[in-house]
Order: sequence, then structure tokens, then C-alpha cells
Amino acid sequence: MKIVVLGAGYVGLTTSACLAELGHDLVCCDIDDARVEALNRAQIPIFEPGLSELVGKQVAAGRLKFSTDAQTHAGRADAVFLAVGTPSDEDGNIDLTYVEAAVAGIGPSLRPDTLLVVKSTVVAGTARQLKELVDAVRGDSAIAVASNPEFLREGSAIGDFMEADRIVIGADDARSEAVLREIYRPLTRRGVPLVAGKTVNAELIKYAANALLALKIGFINDVANLCEAVGGDVTAVADGIGRDARIGSAFLAAGPGFGGSCFPKDTRAFASIGRRHGAPQPLVEALIQGNDQRKADLAQRIIAAAPSRGRVAILGTSFKANTDDVRESASLAIIPLLQQAGLEVHAHDPQPEAAKRQLTDVDWHDDPLAACRDADVTVILTEWDEYRSLNLKRMAETMHGHHLFDFRNILSAEQAARVGLHYHAIGRPDVLPKAKARGQGTVAGLAVAASPA
Repeated sequence: MKIVVLGAGYVGLTTSACLAELGHDLVCCDIDDARVEALNRAQIPIFEPGLSELVGKQVAAGRLKFSTDAQTHAGRADAVFLAVGTPSDEDGNIDLTYVEAAVAGIGPSLRPDTLLVVKSTVVAGTARQLKELVDAVRGDSAIAVASNPEFLREGSAIGDFMEADRIVIGADDARSEAVLREIYRPLTRRGVPLVAGKTVNAELIKYAANALLALKIGFINDVANLCEAVGGDVTAVADGIGRDARIGSAFLAAGPGFGGSCFPKDTRAFASIGRRHGAPQPLVEALIQGNDQRKADLAQRIIAAAPSRGRVAILGTSFKANTDDVRESASLAIIPLLQQAGLEVHAHDPQPEAAKRQLTDVDWHDDPLAACRDADVTVILTEWDEYRSLNLKRMAETMHGHHLFDFRNILSAEQAARVGLHYHAIGRPDVLPKAKARGQGTVAGLAVAASPA
């Protein structure tokens, strides 16, 4: 099938490469000439494991091309996927300017049997709204508009597409559903479930799913605070909760709050559309406030442990591992607060370029231990695998102070304490070297503090 994808961002690139891998003939269009030129050389502008290789494979096979001429290619397509940006304002309202401009631009060129598919994340009712727009720009009602929300996690996008938990399609007529089923037949033949319904249901599924996952993160972070207050261990509590088949273990890792391009934006949009339609979402409203406050609270923990005008090493600035995305990341909230408190910030991230563009007055290092040199406090904000295997003895030797904040709970408290580090975790007691306990009880020769200092 001939498919055009409008938008060569994260979603558009992944969708284009994966649909080409399924055997479709893909053209991915973007208005950025330099980006399109680079993509035709299989040079992608984002870091996503395996995506560069898949794009290169499909370009070499002739199944994937990139172009700035959306009108021409859309006019030859069986289906056109909209994967352009949908930014939101401070109140969470989605801006459809780019989506509407794309529809208006290609609408007159589309063949009457072309299906227009909304891949961008949009609020309930958008597909029907775009149907009215394309009818108006064409002067007829020939073009059908369907919904096919994406459920791609940064860092595992290709696997999420090719081995999806489910494919969600929204169609308001039988033919549109049939076209989408045909597009995804290579996956459904492998056993990937397909959920079909009206466009408004597909749009709501996307937002409701992300809101529920974000709520799990917010919940376990609240539980972590309670664990700290009563001397519990959130990792043990989460393990016990997650073994309940009705709950599951996913998204029950306590940490510095959620970030990225989806959860913050989608929860705000979900709450906004609820307010607009007189169906408020109080759980999500409270979640949004709590997630923002969490980052500020964690910054204060660091500030309290650091000396005046001290140095802090930040390990990890992306919102999670295996991506270079810093949108709504904990680092963007925490680092400026540390700087406002007069602290000097040194940082390391395996993929730092996006963070370097966003964060100012930060000293960047190519090696995590180099970032820790002479630091009074070291903080792990992102769960990169290379941080799991850090040489803690060398870290302790190179640091000026001894505070280690592990805001991802990825290190061994016992190992940190043995080399002289004061280990602060999330939702677990502090662990100090026995020599520094000063009267506190010990576990396995290590001092355990009742709560983080």
C-alpha cells in the first residue's frame, strides 16, 4: 500500500520506518529541507535505539523516501498519516494549528478514496473536526478521517510498534476500518491484537491510558514518601503490589517524577478537556500538581545536603534512559533550583546534546566520574545502564563530599556505604558507613538512618 506520513519527528520517523518494514511503500514528508536531505542519507536527528539502522535499511531497499513535496505525494497515496506536532498551552489545551495546516495543504490534492489518518495525539472529537475541515477545503465529502493513536515509548519505540500490546484504530465508517486493518495485517497475523471503534473512542483511549500510567507513577512516589516517613522500603512494597495480576509491576518504580513528551502533555490535555466539557478529572489534576512539586522537593533535599556555594554532580539529564529527550525532565526543573541556591553544577549524560541546549551555566563532562570530581553531592537522575555499574570506590575517592542521592534506586546501598558514601535513596532509609553512624543501629555492619538527611 502507498502511504504518506506527514511529519518527520519522533512519531513520524518511527511510524514510517516500521510501516516500510511491514512492506508498505512509504514517503515521509517534512517542511524542513535540511532534515529531509539528511534523512534521505539515513541520518536521523534523534537518538532512538535501532531507528537509524531501520531507516537506513528501508531507504536502501527503496521502500522509504523523504520529501518536502507533501501535496504531490499525498495525491498518490492510499492513506496519509498525520504525525505533526500538537503543542499545548499552560492550561493543557492542544494547539491544532499544525494539524489543520497540514490538512488544508494536502486536502485538495487527495484522491477521493484516500484515507486520512490522525496519528498525532489529539483530544476527543478532533477526527470529526478535521473531517469538517477537509470537506470544506475540497468542497466535497469524499475524504474519510480515521484515528490511529501511537503508544510508543522513547527508548523502545521500534519494539513497541512491531510487538505492540494492541493496535487501536478509530473509524466512523466501515471502509476506513477495513483500510486500517489491511495496513496492519502483517502485525495482526503475528498475533498483535487490534482494537477497533469510533474515532472519539480511539482518541480517548490514548489519553486515558497515559493518564492511568502516569497515575501509577504518581501513586508509587507518594507511597515512597510514606515509606521514608515510617522506615519502609518502597522497592519491597512495589514488588508486593506489582505481583497482583490486577495491578502489574509496570510503572511502579519510584523516582523523580514523570517527564518526556507524552505524560506531562497528555495529562494536562486530559484534565483540560474534562474541565471544558464539565467532566473534571480531579485525580489527574492532583497528579499534575504533585508531579511538579516532587521535582522541587527533591531539589531541596540536595540543597540541604550541600554546603553553601558547593558543587553538585548530576548524572543523567534526559527524562529517562535510552533517549536524548529532556522535555519535562527532572533535570530541567532541579538544576535551575540548585543554581538559584548558589550551587555549582557539573553534569554527564550519554546523550547530552538536547540538554546542553536547554541548560545554561552547567559544566559538562564526557565521563561520569569526571563529573563527580570534587563534588560535594552526586545525584543520579536518569537510570542509564552505565550508571548501574559505576565504580563507587573511585567515585568516593574523587568526590570532595560524601553525599550520593540515587533518585532511581539503581545502586547498592551497602556498596555505597562500604566505600564511605552517605547513600540517599527514594522511599528507602539512608545508609551510612558504620563509622559515621554515631549511635544509630546497624544492619550488616552499616548504619541505617530513619529518614533522608
